[in-house]
Amino acid sequence: MDIGFIGLGSLGRAIAGRLLDSGHSLTVWNRTPGKETGLGAEWVGSPAAMTGRAGVIFLCLFDSRAVRQVLTESDGLFAGDVGGKIIIDLTTNHFRDVADFHGLCAARGAAYLEAPVLGSVVPASRGELTVLVSGEKEAFDRTRPLLDDIGKHVFYLARPSMATRMKLINNLALGGFMATIAEALALGEKTGLKPETILDILSVGGGNSLVLAAKKNKLLTGDFSTHFSAALMRKDLHCLMDLAYDQQSPLFMGAMAGEIFAMACAEGLADEDFSAVYRIFRGRKGNGEQE
Repeated sequence: MDIGFIGLGSLGRAIAGRLLDSGHSLTVWNRTPGKETGLGAEWVGSPAAMTGRAGVIFLCLFDSRAVRQVLTESDGLFAGDVGGKIIIDLTTNHFRDVADFHGLCAARGAAYLEAPVLGSVVPASRGELTVLVSGEKEAFDRTRPLLDDIGKHVFYLARPSMATRMKLINNLALGGFMATIAEALALGEKTGLKPETILDILSVGGGNSLVLAAKKNKLLTGDFSTHFSAALMRKDLHCLMDLAYDQQSPLFMGAMAGEIFAMACAEGLADEDFSAVYRIFRGRKGNGEQE
């Protein structure tokens, strides 16, 4: 199966690398050239050019605006022949936009699978992501081996936009846990406890979670190099608030977490890992200076 891959940010590059390690050949494109260096994949000059090389095309982009551009711009995928192709979109989209993408692709004879993932760079490199998929069952069945290469857990939620809605709900828990752990750590330090002690106890107490296990080292070392950025978390929680509004449902914890990550981005932490929200509670700006 000939595979294309568009979007070589931190997560995209890790997933592309996993597909290559699994024995697949990739043709890749990224808006910023050079990110393919050292990957071992073949570069094409545009998304349109990729349609002549790949039967399955992965997208892993920042947001729905970027997806729409890759699909519809003058050199986008729709400028080529996408008839019979399967487009697997790993992006966490807005739930309204993703419904539109299903229709746009179907009108051009392509199958569109929304497939947002749970997990970041490290599990992606190991093929241990959780993949949520909505779209045509036939397209899902045909590409299931590829999804199994990148995901330890794969869930099929047939109806369009349901995978995206579930991803946003998951990130309600993810963002909320991260903000709570960060605040607990900062408060504990202010009372005179050592960070190692706080996190060790939280790890076997009320803070025990996949989030703390994944971010404990970052919190202790202050290395907030990006696995999943604060900007992405802010974007996802904004989409979640729209989802709650659409359902006429109040959103208490999600709205609060969204504002916390908005503050983190305003303080210069947008491009750092979302665990850097700890710096907000500790009272430090993104450049490490005391406020």
